[in-house]
Amino acid sequence: MPRNPIVWQPDSDRATRSAMHDFMRQSGFADYSALYDWSVSDPPSFWERLVDYCDVRFDRQPDETLANPSDIMSAGWFRGAQLNFAAHLLRHSGEQAAIIFVGEDGTRRELSRDALRGEVAAVAAGLRAQGVERGDRVGGYLPNCPEAVIAMLATSSLGAIWSSCSPDFGINGVVDRFGQIEPKVLFAANGYYYNGKICDTRATIAGIVAAVTSIERAVVVPFAANVAPDTALDNAATWDEFAIRGKGLSFEPVEFDHPLYIMYSSGTTGVPKCIVHGHGGSLLQHLKEHVLHTDIGASDRLFYFTTCGWMMWNWLVSGLATGATILLYDGSPFFADGHVLWRMAEAEKITVFGTSAKYISALEKAGVRPGDDYELSSLRAVLSTGSPLAPESYDYVYDAIGADLQLASISGGTDILSCFALGNPLLPVRRGELQCRGLGMAVEIWNDAGEPVVGEHGELVCTKPFPSAPVGFWNDADGGRYRAAYFERFPGIWAHGDFAELTEDGGLVIHGRSDAVLNPGGVRIGTAEIYRQVEKLDEIVESIAIGQNWNDDVRVVLFVILRDGVALDDALRARIRSVIRENTTPRHVPAKVVAVPEIPRTKSGKIVELAVRSVVHGDPVKNTEALANPGALEYFADIADLATD
Repeated sequence: MPRNPIVWQPDSDRATRSAMHDFMRQSGFADYSALYDWSVSDPPSFWERLVDYCDVRFDRQPDETLANPSDIMSAGWFRGAQLNFAAHLLRHSGEQAAIIFVGEDGTRRELSRDALRGEVAAVAAGLRAQGVERGDRVGGYLPNCPEAVIAMLATSSLGAIWSSCSPDFGINGVVDRFGQIEPKVLFAANGYYYNGKICDTRATIAGIVAAVTSIERAVVVPFAANVAPDTALDNAATWDEFAIRGKGLSFEPVEFDHPLYIMYSSGTTGVPKCIVHGHGGSLLQHLKEHVLHTDIGASDRLFYFTTCGWMMWNWLVSGLATGATILLYDGSPFFADGHVLWRMAEAEKITVFGTSAKYISALEKAGVRPGDDYELSSLRAVLSTGSPLAPESYDYVYDAIGADLQLASISGGTDILSCFALGNPLLPVRRGELQCRGLGMAVEIWNDAGEPVVGEHGELVCTKPFPSAPVGFWNDADGGRYRAAYFERFPGIWAHGDFAELTEDGGLVIHGRSDAVLNPGGVRIGTAEIYRQVEKLDEIVESIAIGQNWNDDVRVVLFVILRDGVALDDALRARIRSVIRENTTPRHVPAKVVAVPEIPRTKSGKIVELAVRSVVHGDPVKNTEALANPGALEYFADIADLATD
């Protein structure tokens, strides 16, 4: 394919001052390509070098770095080593802000490094008094607030296992998750704020405690100021009652692969899978991505718009290990006038601003121009994930937010708690591309024959072990479900489920999820290719495409959300089809274009093509509790018999 144009590149001073440049030179390489090749050809040496460079401190040194270099599932990274994840996130001391929280209601709270450590010590003492010990599970049903970070760090300091859901999950969604892992303690907020409303969660908490019988103690965080404490819960305590202040903080040394987090698959096709990630792999991978790929250091202020139910929360919190200040925001990103996050970026002098591709697209559609309205001279990088970032969104960021920004589209997932491809402070940003594959991640694009290809669409795979691969799935003793999730398409090779393309420059283009790929006439088409074209049109707010079985073939059906006051008439349908045909191929052109008022999405904001396809074909959607707006599925139920327009 033609090379995508460069839209930004670092000046030589910025590049040479980066940690990536320093690491590359210390490792004896002249450019990133050579450094990357070494990192995937000699993984033990690369990860050992990273351990030294990022000052990872083992309580017990490893006996070997990589026991099984040909087996991703049982690689045996840093076998024999002991360490503690929380110890690394809390190793910086002093009065510098560790956490700044900004709430939708205007609340602002700040915790210094020393204050954070003191709060973690108090909650860890409370957990210990409750009998929580190594391997026990602790659940969080919390907004993105300091208490969530404190409770997680306290849990991991003991060698216990943290798992969280955001408070917009209903009872069934939480029970589907926590019911499988059986937490001993539940931290839960009495309510939360969203788009100007106070959402009372007390009844939901009571239902969770009743259904998940392993919970011995519920600790209620008084997050919503106007919601009274619930005295109806048996064996509950407030946050202040539970914490035991004045205690010192110690860290339980655990094995490198000792479980740290239990994360969850989206659950849209059944009960969510419980994905276990370990102390060592999570720490090393996040340090690599923060320090090297994002160039985060102690003077940075790192923000990511996320909830506690999305892996980007875990990724954000790990920024504490670099000494950076992390910014937490809870509420709607479009509260009031839609500028709330940019007012925060200006006021708090955010240096790295993370969000979703859909948020960036929505800003553009709304005509918001943060660079014109706010003083953003501190901002040097914008990160985007959640779905592919359209080429037009690159144009928008550089025009409306800032001309001298590293725009890093990043891609990975809950499965690996990190990224396969992401940004790089040494490389140019090309329009529509992720800058590079991550160091130590042997990522290739394979065709259906299992052959690596460049410049062609195919499956994103990883061919060699990496430390942040899951420790396993919960309650999967023989590893059968874990193996089936990633290793059946190409035996022994991690198939991530992304339909992607590796460019000749070493960048990546993500074309959508493999399971949502359209197949009209036997030609594989990524849904992102269609969305990029349709959403150029001012009349279209958002879209979702599926393949519908039709006359012994598959036809493309496109659903669109229209701007207020716009009607989907024949002229607009023709324009939609024309822009798709002119910029892709005739195979991409939808047979049907249908207007809908809403598109279903997961709690983390991802649209769900599979659920829509199921409804269109009259099949049941197995777990609507995983959706943020399950009622939206109703709009897709009756199109199968409509004539082709």
